[in-house]
Amino acid sequence: MSHAVWEVLRNTLAWAALATALVMVPGTLVAYLLARRDFRGKRVVSTLFSLPLVLPPTAVGYLLLKLFSFDGPLGRDTIGIDLDVILSWKAVVVACAVMATPLVVRTARVSFEGVDPRYEDMARTLGHGRAATFLRYTLPMARRGLMAALILGFTRAVGEFGATIILAGNIPGRTQTLATAIFSAQQAGRESEANVLLVVALLAGFAAVYASEALAQKQAAAATVR
Repeated sequence: MSHAVWEVLRNTLAWAALATALVMVPGTLVAYLLARRDFRGKRVVSTLFSLPLVLPPTAVGYLLLKLFSFDGPLGRDTIGIDLDVILSWKAVVVACAVMATPLVVRTARVSFEGVDPRYEDMARTLGHGRAATFLRYTLPMARRGLMAALILGFTRAVGEFGATIILAGNIPGRTQTLATAIFSAQQAGRESEANVLLVVALLAGFAAVYASEALAQKQAAAATVR
């Protein structure tokens, strides 16, 4: 592979990893809330966190563009400072994080729902608070599902195209990702480069889905034993 392809791959993996890291903690907490609590507006919250999964990615990108534009809710004219998101690597991370959120939340929620709440009740009767119970018991029991959520979120971030190209553009060496590089190579007629990038994307996607399936099967088997 050429230096340019390696650079695209390295940047894509780094940005996707950062986006996934930003999503995992709040996504896990939201997933636990949805799995364990009944509250007014629960369906609305669940729907909002699932929207990027069903909206066209370009629509999500346009919404983010409006959000960070100068006169948008997070724009320079509104908050008084320029976050310098649009057409930067930060835009790639934001777009990837938003698009990865639904997979992280939905997968983590299923994982928490597979944990028998009686174990949590037993931990509380032994004097553990809610936070200690969550950290010491719930998270370890849901670890395989949470790992699957992380893998799927990361892979979704690696393959993100629509929202990224709207918010970050496709600037080589600055905001170009694996997905946008494939698009550019194909449009420019660089077929060999596009083929290499395609193979890399296919391998990454296959490995992630295979790993998440294996983790899901282990989680189901463990739940059956319990």
